[in-house]
Amino acid sequence: MTDIFSRRRFLLHTAALTAVPVLLPADPAVAAQELPDFPADVALYRSAYRNWVGEITADGLWACAPAGPDHVVAVVNWAWRHGWRVRARGASHGWSPLTVTPGTSSDAPVLLVDTAAHLTGLALESATSVRAGAGVTLEALLGYLEEHGLGVTAAPAPGNLTLGGALAVDAHGTAVPARGEQRLPGHTYGSLSNLVLSLTAVVWDETSGAYVLRTYDRDTADCAALLTHLGRSLVTEVVLRAGADTNLRCVSRTDIPAGELFAAPGTDGRTLASFLDRAGRVEAIWFAFTEFPWLKVWSVSPTRPLTSRHVRTPYNYPFSDNVPTPVADLVGRMVSDGAWYLAPVLGNAQYDVAALGLVATRSADIWGPSKNTLLYLRPTTLRIATNGYAVLTGRDQVQRVLAEFTAFYRERLAAYAARGRFPVNGSVEIRVTGLDDPADVGATGARTPLLSALGPRADRPDWNTAVWLNVLTLPGTPHAQEFLRELEQFVLRTFDGGYALSRVEWSKGWAYTDEAAWSDDDVLDSAVPGSIGQSAWGQASAVLDRLDPHGVFGNTFLDRLFR
Repeated sequence: MTDIFSRRRFLLHTAALTAVPVLLPADPAVAAQELPDFPADVALYRSAYRNWVGEITADGLWACAPAGPDHVVAVVNWAWRHGWRVRARGASHGWSPLTVTPGTSSDAPVLLVDTAAHLTGLALESATSVRAGAGVTLEALLGYLEEHGLGVTAAPAPGNLTLGGALAVDAHGTAVPARGEQRLPGHTYGSLSNLVLSLTAVVWDETSGAYVLRTYDRDTADCAALLTHLGRSLVTEVVLRAGADTNLRCVSRTDIPAGELFAAPGTDGRTLASFLDRAGRVEAIWFAFTEFPWLKVWSVSPTRPLTSRHVRTPYNYPFSDNVPTPVADLVGRMVSDGAWYLAPVLGNAQYDVAALGLVATRSADIWGPSKNTLLYLRPTTLRIATNGYAVLTGRDQVQRVLAEFTAFYRERLAAYAARGRFPVNGSVEIRVTGLDDPADVGATGARTPLLSALGPRADRPDWNTAVWLNVLTLPGTPHAQEFLRELEQFVLRTFDGGYALSRVEWSKGWAYTDEAAWSDDDVLDSAVPGSIGQSAWGQASAVLDRLDPHGVFGNTFLDRLFR
């Protein structure tokens, strides 16, 4: 019994470390010595940095929380003059080293700028748009929109993401139009970046010889690079387009075998493509070494169906937001004792928790304003590492993508298990979205986000859909990097621009070697820029360099990626 409690405390302690940054007030004398002439009206403090899973950490970095955009400018100009680099921090809900790189020491000239403390303004700009600070959370933003009868088609599941962080990596939800469905004005089936009407960023001004605030409308060429900037800029505020809110019904089921859901195209049955045709909004969570995925299907439903439970707040799956004791015990044994062979047991435990939890909490059929079914993941959930890819293809090829990917995944997972290796102990997660069509925003001359994984290809107008593929596993799982490298190489060579094209999901894991993510030179130098398009990649890089010629907004990984 003691071991069980200690393992559960281990998980809770780990979650607590990564949930909230530790802030230590600065000794004024030390601050004056290490950061001379720092703006007097911006308080400094020491802070640890932790990414979502705690794989990238840095202790004792200098940090500040500017009270407004003008203070941000003052901080950035101080950093430029003193040879420091500025890294904006929101919720730190990411995996890739876009903010802080592994091995960053406390004496590195890196300054964290926390946006969530003060850059949180919200105000209606018009009847169909909202002005929002970069530090506002998605939960606060969607709640504000709901109060004014507005909403979005899709959004990421975690409500604690900051808007600035979400836009930097073209964050997305899951939605394509159901058969016969017409897109509503102010809505998009693409990423949140595609809803931006204008943005304000800190950029270099050659005339004044300093960094200044500048606002870019969506029709300007520079805005196209800033819409998804990967941390190579600092956006303080945006104006977002929004449309009329809709009521959504979300039905969960756990009774369809993976072999049926992900069957080859042309197969009769309950395929994922058939649910897309009916509802347009799906998500599949397929726990490792199980046969029945947890399938969520959202559908537009103006009035409450008779069997649906009306939900008035988000986060309606408490069994996935709070790690149940059986799951905590298994994870503890795997992490603490090295019992990685328990992966099949953990997968089945997670499936059982979901299947039983949906019934026990009456969450299998819920209905309400869009926010309350779109947001469902709290920071208290099990923290787990993930890779990520978007596969662009035609709507009629979605099932083929799924069939080929899941068949390879299943075969390799079984092959590893036959050798006593269990590289995956989480799940496969699948979502499907549209692309970033700039016409959706309703602004004349609107530009496409240059670096968005959902940017359309002009030479492939038949590609109108993206299939998002994620494989989740606990940090430190033996053989995970090797397995994920095999999976990545399969994705890159199978979806190579023929009937489909793969791109990386910026915030997740990619560019795998057998030892580490974000490290494969061929992927970094060739696959990533090539998938975006060399012209678009070069254009975005040139704009970001011009707007930040001193490299204030960057780190060693971004320097490597854009070299």
